[in-house]
Amino acid sequence: MILLQAHDVSKWFDSEMTRLNILKNVNLTVNLGEILYIVGPSGSGKTTLLSIISGILKPNEGTVIFREKDIWHMSDDELADVRLNSIGFVFQDFHLFPKLTATENVAIPLLLQRKKLSQALLQAEETLTRVGLSHRLHTAPNKLSVGEQQRVAIARAIVTQPELLLFDEPTASLDAKAGSHMISFVKESLLDADHAIIIVTHDHRIYHFATRILQLENGHLEASNEH
Repeated sequence: MILLQAHDVSKWFDSEMTRLNILKNVNLTVNLGEILYIVGPSGSGKTTLLSIISGILKPNEGTVIFREKDIWHMSDDELADVRLNSIGFVFQDFHLFPKLTATENVAIPLLLQRKKLSQALLQAEETLTRVGLSHRLHTAPNKLSVGEQQRVAIARAIVTQPELLLFDEPTASLDAKAGSHMISFVKESLLDADHAIIIVTHDHRIYHFATRILQLENGHLEASNEH
């Protein structure tokens, strides 16, 4: 079943002298139950595409249809609701709040959903336990390893049980063994018929986990022969 479609998405940035084209008429279909990789060299627009399909960055042209609704024709409240409840985003640098514990970081989306603090904290602890951090519940991010920080970010992304999970360069700060273990965990623990996962990467070491790989280069997206 189709979860998301992007149609003829283009993104550019203008300066006084020139126009920088990042994405050029990109078309993308994401199906439930798949782990889709978008690969390509640094600077090819992979993160820009993730930002557009997640409702963070508006395209200059094109549409993004999520659950049969164009997210870029939604009201601000409707778009905020989709981003909070239906799309989980794990950023490359995690974006954890340094003065909050792991549990408090993970509870933030639940508090934004107006859940009671006690309920949010309990659910956050359960989710951290699910990602193997039951011993780090009350630890601040600067006391965690890079891999542990990443698991906190994953827990925060999945605590609301979103249908679409987006990962931006998830193995960039990990060695080969840790990176492979993390992607294996993501695929085996989070992927099922009710969810889809998109991973942006240029790490060849983890390509074998993908069900489908697309190549983004020079602003264009097409099937890759890497897989």
